[in-house]
Amino acid sequence: MLRPRVIPCLLVKDKGLVKTVGFKDPKYVGDPINAVRIFNEKEVDELMVVEIDATSNGREPDYALIENLASECRMPLCYGGGIRTAAQVERIIALGVEKVALSSALFENPDVVREAGSQVGGQSIVAVLDVRKTKSGYEVFTHNGSKPTGQDPVAMVRKLEQMGAGEIVLNSIDKDGHMKGYDLDLIAQVRAATGLPFTCLGGAGSLEHMSQLVERYGAIGVAAGSLFVFKGVFRAVLINYPNKPAKESIFKAGRAGTGG
Repeated sequence: MLRPRVIPCLLVKDKGLVKTVGFKDPKYVGDPINAVRIFNEKEVDELMVVEIDATSNGREPDYALIENLASECRMPLCYGGGIRTAAQVERIIALGVEKVALSSALFENPDVVREAGSQVGGQSIVAVLDVRKTKSGYEVFTHNGSKPTGQDPVAMVRKLEQMGAGEIVLNSIDKDGHMKGYDLDLIAQVRAATGLPFTCLGGAGSLEHMSQLVERYGAIGVAAGSLFVFKGVFRAVLINYPNKPAKESIFKAGRAGTGG
């Protein structure tokens, strides 16, 4: 039986672990390798690492960092940032990464989804949609939320499914770092458009926020950044993750929501 996945999402800038609010003002919170070691001990379901400055600076992924992360990780690892070609995807997978996250490449080189999928398997190709609410509705952005694409996320997710993407990560720019809950309207619209494995990111501030989604959508990925690196109202830096009883409460919500 499929279970929900509780996924920490780590942002890397200048080789350091950072956290943003609304994709802006990255705050240094530690060393990514140390964070991975802590998450190993906490038996994390899956880990997502995004190098947020690679694409914006026009450079390739940091392969040395990726290799170090992959060698430390005891859980499935998804890596994104600066990836534009199928050759880069293949190289990253060869370093021991299970999934590769694509964002700007989905628009700049759409063929990369099929090309990379044919080489490493479609299940390893994750399409990340960073979405902001505009006057006309929801729109997908790239380059750390600075570049509008003119694409509606619902239409885009349907295209991605046809292109052979293996998973969708839906990230709310507006909710990022605020810890006040996911964008439920956005998630409902996009989830209804695809049957692909689906992960929600942006806004989680409590396990209750995650349980709410799992109860509604069942075995999806519920991801967060701030929730797993900050503690308390003063946002003290503390790498954390729910223990087994706490995580089981999220899984119970999924079973209740799907009748399982």
